Amino acid sequence: MQYRRVGASGLKISAISLGLWHNFGDVDVLSRQREIIHTAFDHGITYFDLANNYGPPAGSAEINFGRILREDLAQYRDEMVISSKAGYYMWPGPYGEWGSKKNIIASCDQSLTRMGLDYVDIFYHHRPDPDTPLGETAQALDQLVRQGKALYIGISNYNAAQTRAITKIFKQLKTPFIVNQVRYNMLDRWVEDDGLLDTLSELNKGMVAFSPLAQGRLTDRYLHGIPTDSRANRSSSPFLDQEKVAPTVKIAAQLNELAQQRGQSLAEMALAWNLKNQVVASVIVGASRPSQLQDNLKALGNLDFSRYEIEQIEQILK
Repeated sequence: MQYRRVGASGLKISAISLGLWHNFGDVDVLSRQREIIHTAFDHGITYFDLANNYGPPAGSAEINFGRILREDLAQYRDEMVISSKAGYYMWPGPYGEWGSKKNIIASCDQSLTRMGLDYVDIFYHHRPDPDTPLGETAQALDQLVRQGKALYIGISNYNAAQTRAITKIFKQLKTPFIVNQVRYNMLDRWVEDDGLLDTLSELNKGMVAFSPLAQGRLTDRYLHGIPTDSRANRSSSPFLDQEKVAPTVKIAAQLNELAQQRGQSLAEMALAWNLKNQVVASVIVGASRPSQLQDNLKALGNLDFSRYEIEQIEQILK
């Protein structure tokens, strides 16, 4: 495992981290969850990424993670970086989402209770709130640190302009704000177009990338079309469907050829491509079984790209 410093902070996190967005709810087998978490930690993954609404049902991922932590890994708490978030819909009524102080403080308290923790290492605001003053959101996050409920603060899904604005407030408050967590992969490069990557570099903040495999489109799952049993073929999937996958099948096949020349799978190369940028402190991967996680970890074996390989990737993506 490699450990990377998050921005200019003193915190280092594992270059590959485990996300508990899927596969860790009450609808999933607890013994399988335990196997995945153990496999992650045994292979040097120290950063575990959660949010208040992960499940389903919402909140159950934190409860299940907390149980596994308490029963199996409690003695290793100080070797782990655990994060949670608030901002997306969690409970009904006017206080169960977005970025008010009321929501953020209550959400953090609930998350700590569900996981059985005194503090999280990083607490994120999950999405910008267009209706709450940015200063209120920043002050609420700062309060969590001063109360000892979070060591560091992060934001998620903030663009370059929003990141600059809240950074200015955090600087005045002397808040340990260190990271922006955003979607980033070879098929979705909005952070480059928006200037967010350059902004984070300039501000000495880190980036954590989620969806580095583009919901499976940058794996061998869709190299030969859309399997009938795939998530993209299920009408219930809100993030992946045939319309999104079909245009990228040919691109994935071409990228896969290049990956094979590098001695990697397409997924390994996709993760390595994200990590070639030093602003990226970690990429978050999901896993439905331990072997899937172990396969992703092989990406660390080759993070270097030649100029020719970069040119070939750019040509394919065009």
